[in-house]
Amino acid sequence: MPDTLSRTLAAIAPVDGTLRKKAMAHLDNLTKPRGSLGRLEETAARLYCIADGQAPGVDPARIFTCAGDHGVTAEGVSPFPQAVTRQMVANFLAGGAGVNALARTAGVGLTVVDAGCAGGEFAPHPSLVSAKVMPGTANLAEGPAMSAAQCQQAVETGIRLANAAAAEGARCLGMGEMGIGNTTPSTALFCAYLGFTPLEIAGPGAGLNPAGVRKKAEVVRKALWANDAAVSGGDALEILAALGGCEIAVLAGLVLGAAANRLPVVVDGFISTAAYVAAWKMHQDVADYAFFSHASAEHGHVMIMEALGARPLLHLDMRLGEGTGAAMAIFILRCAAAIFNDMATFEKAGVSGQAS
Repeated sequence: MPDTLSRTLAAIAPVDGTLRKKAMAHLDNLTKPRGSLGRLEETAARLYCIADGQAPGVDPARIFTCAGDHGVTAEGVSPFPQAVTRQMVANFLAGGAGVNALARTAGVGLTVVDAGCAGGEFAPHPSLVSAKVMPGTANLAEGPAMSAAQCQQAVETGIRLANAAAAEGARCLGMGEMGIGNTTPSTALFCAYLGFTPLEIAGPGAGLNPAGVRKKAEVVRKALWANDAAVSGGDALEILAALGGCEIAVLAGLVLGAAANRLPVVVDGFISTAAYVAAWKMHQDVADYAFFSHASAEHGHVMIMEALGARPLLHLDMRLGEGTGAAMAIFILRCAAAIFNDMATFEKAGVSGQAS
């Protein structure tokens, strides 16, 4: 019997692009000058295609903030100690983090996932999913971060989360993460998947100074060399296992699961984009379902967006992660669905239409 990953990849299909013309005809007949709502109209048309010609919508929506630790922190790639990952998970569960504030404001549900935090299990909590693959990855600068089997387990965890959310009625999923040091594996993944050099993509992360950024780039270079067999082999899952993290792999699975369930998925920032790229390398049709929430202020994100042909919805110089950008962007998607569904047509409103 095919495994969960294989079944999910087989279930992913592109949206019906022919529906876009019908969507645009409807939008052009609403009480406004054609195109006057700009990218909101483009977003609404995409949601209509994802909904297969039904009324677009994103509610209820849910963000999954996935947490994991990284052995590469031993290389000094973060100004914060590894213990902060676990401390921040407790903060998420207590409702005190940035993503909590923004998700509450946007009316979006939040689930926290222990994908691979160092230490034991967290105490049970209604908002927590315990799905620890391992208590933190190995040091990717010295060899693979995890085995292929561990990586697939993490990816399939993300798929199951998406499947469960869809079964419970969710209409949109958002990505978020927490993991001290996780901009380093993300940088390595961008280099391996998209052909960038470490110095092009490495940035300050949680606050490195210029010397620290150069050191991070050198650690990424070492990681690419140490995992050359996986990188040069080109298999997306093997690359993710060698250079990724547990939370990144779970988020990659979430993207795959969202696409298989025909749900829009909102990509947060730098690290979530690395997870998206891993999923995209496994099945390129996931692009039809993905919305990039914001242009991260993290160095290199602009080049990554250009390489993907992506246009983020927001430009706010943010680089926190956690799912903060996704929370705000889901509200934008909600607005896009609202104009499509709730605005009156010229005929219904008794308003003269725009001359051809």
